[in-house]
Amino acid sequence: MDLAGVLGRRELVVVTGKGGVGKTALAGAIALALHARGRRILVLEADPRESLHQLLGTAPSGGEIVPVRPRLWLQNLQPRRVVERVVHRRIPIPPVARAFTSSPVFGHFVEGSPGLKEMALLGQAVELAAGVEGPGVDTVILDAPATGHGLQLLAAPRLVSDAIGGGPLGELATQVERLVADPGRSAVVAVALAEELPVQETLELLTALRDRLGREPALVVANQLYPAVPAAAAGLAGAHAPALELWRRRRAMNDRELARLRAAWAGPLAELPLLAAGGPALAAALAGRLEASLGGPA
Repeated sequence: MDLAGVLGRRELVVVTGKGGVGKTALAGAIALALHARGRRILVLEADPRESLHQLLGTAPSGGEIVPVRPRLWLQNLQPRRVVERVVHRRIPIPPVARAFTSSPVFGHFVEGSPGLKEMALLGQAVELAAGVEGPGVDTVILDAPATGHGLQLLAAPRLVSDAIGGGPLGELATQVERLVADPGRSAVVAVALAEELPVQETLELLTALRDRLGREPALVVANQLYPAVPAAAAGLAGAHAPALELWRRRRAMNDRELARLRAAWAGPLAELPLLAAGGPALAAALAGRLEASLGGPA
């Protein structure tokens, strides 16, 4: 099954994983791969440091929706701005809305309410996918925070809905909760390195998704795998011996952790190599490798 088959025609794809596993590069690669299949894609980035634009070869977003190429857009998302837009849409008197959203009380509310900022990230994705704002897209890909925060993000709509109840934010939380709970409309992609701690965190994510949200990821990705040591290298000695031994140990670790991952996960698993590339070249190469790993076009 290829990537389009694995992810289907979902409105939202949430890409999460332990920090440092290449999650952001994978979000860009998935965007490029689905875009190549004719989908209208918008990639949302939650990290205020903004790195996705470098992988996609475009200008920084700065919170705005930036065109990358026809049918592909990027936005670095600022949760407070999402909450502000919800308030401004619901309060028809602009001066009153501005006074409310600029007040210290509002700032404390956004920062201190459990799950509100996470729900705002997903709320923006829902509104983009629904065409409430933005260019109108088929799929929104969210480069989510690292694994623990990613799980909080997925659980946030229910938390906010239960805490706030009605009102504009409560209504948005309910819409988002329905989307996250529906595996036909949303998908989770878990990214890991084939190393002990990232694999352990991924296994814990799988368990938490089942226990807390009653769902499975659509795809697990083992990223940055060392290549197998070629037979021709077996006779190398001298100055090359330490590097060769390190190479063997890294690959053996990858194989061991891949086996542990496969034992716990029977669904789609993409295995991607460590690539000596960066920027748009890395995103494009990963898109091709991702398709090839899942049986689609390279």
